[in-house]
Amino acid sequence: MTWWHGEPEAAVAGPVVPMPRASQPPLHEPGEPSEAELLGAAQAGDAGAAHRLGRLYAQRGDRSAARHWWERAAGAGNIDSAYNLGIWHEKHGSLDEAITWYELAAGAGDAEAAVNLATLLLEQRGDVGGARQWFETAAGAGSRPAARRLALLCEDVGDIVAARDWHHRAASAGDLASAHDLAFMNYASGDEAQARGWWEYAARGGHADAAYYLGRLLHADRDPEGAEALYRLAAKVDHPGAASQLGRLALARRDLRTARAWFERAAHLGRVEDQRMAGFVCVELEDPRAASHWFGRAAASGDPEAAYNFGLLLIAEHNDLRGGQHWLRQAAMHGHHGAAAELGTLRSVIGGQSGQSAESAQWPADQAAPLWDRPVEPELLARAELAVAAAGRRGGTVLRLADLTEILGTWDLLTRRLREPVDVVTWLTDQSGLHAGAVEHLGSVRTTLLRPGTAPWPTPAEVEHVLATSRQLRKRLGLT
Repeated sequence: MTWWHGEPEAAVAGPVVPMPRASQPPLHEPGEPSEAELLGAAQAGDAGAAHRLGRLYAQRGDRSAARHWWERAAGAGNIDSAYNLGIWHEKHGSLDEAITWYELAAGAGDAEAAVNLATLLLEQRGDVGGARQWFETAAGAGSRPAARRLALLCEDVGDIVAARDWHHRAASAGDLASAHDLAFMNYASGDEAQARGWWEYAARGGHADAAYYLGRLLHADRDPEGAEALYRLAAKVDHPGAASQLGRLALARRDLRTARAWFERAAHLGRVEDQRMAGFVCVELEDPRAASHWFGRAAASGDPEAAYNFGLLLIAEHNDLRGGQHWLRQAAMHGHHGAAAELGTLRSVIGGQSGQSAESAQWPADQAAPLWDRPVEPELLARAELAVAAAGRRGGTVLRLADLTEILGTWDLLTRRLREPVDVVTWLTDQSGLHAGAVEHLGSVRTTLLRPGTAPWPTPAEVEHVLATSRQLRKRLGLT
């Protein structure tokens, strides 16, 4: 493949060196001038001929001659040659000279040169202000990739209003990634109608993540049928999350074989939780060998629930007491109280054969936070996942799905038995004896997760605080 020919726009998506352009049709077609004719015209000062001669030498791999003739052409005002010289120096020369030539072409109105210049200034010089100026120049001239890069740059510097505007411009011009980003920005601000519209636009264009998260939004709004259609769309390109959700929907219908197929598909794509779910379904289908395989894979990745079930399976189905105890111990060490209880039962039954000393009988699970293993409504799970994804975009706040699920699940568990309207915070405070401020904080974080835009996403420290409140509430109300 020659280095000088290709689609120039392809370069603006990342640090790949852009491709030089040809301002004329391919050489050597009938009626086209010969090399000798081009040389004569170029020597006589014809900038177009000099540009085409540079292109001819580039095609042959003679970089020095290509540079020479492009410099002659650029000096005579040929902007395509200035652009190509920017590329030449980016690939073979110096950064300073590449910037000089790009500036010449960009200053004459070349949008692609402006994008390449902005990219160099941002990625090689760290010149955010200069990069933003040239991205704006290119975007103003209609460059869709420039609008997207500008949107991302504005997000990175915290100019959310400008970022939203540039994402809108890029998305309106057909950029599916910006449509997806714009949907998340709208979701985080509480405008779910706009979020749905942009996710649908991107999903129709083939953006798998957009299809998946639109499915999660529909699921959060209690539309599992609509969500399923979108999960299937995303699953066509092996979206692991979509396969997982399709498995859960099939499981809810008790279609175990279909559920197994989807969970195993997601499990093969590396999702630990779906390796565990595949294990559960295989147990239901009375396939202990396959169940052991999936529980074992998930347990080896540190999943305590899988380790617990793997340990039980090894003992019950394979008579492997030593292996079973090992995995029960791993689960107990990670806070699984059921595993700790099983180990205690084993010790009482087999005594010293367990190989455990008195010192090791006090499992850390006795002090660790109890593992949340209760079922949670699908719409709450969807809201938790949307919050994690929205908060974590572009290096934002890293939240754990399990933590947000536990927060939402705890509130639902504690309040679902209330049969008449009450002040929930007051009721929980009275019932538990906890400080009202702690319960109010838990309620406010829950509201943010369920109705984005009402407050900023919680910080990890806030999540830890309300998790502690959630666990205290469950303990004091006898629901641990």
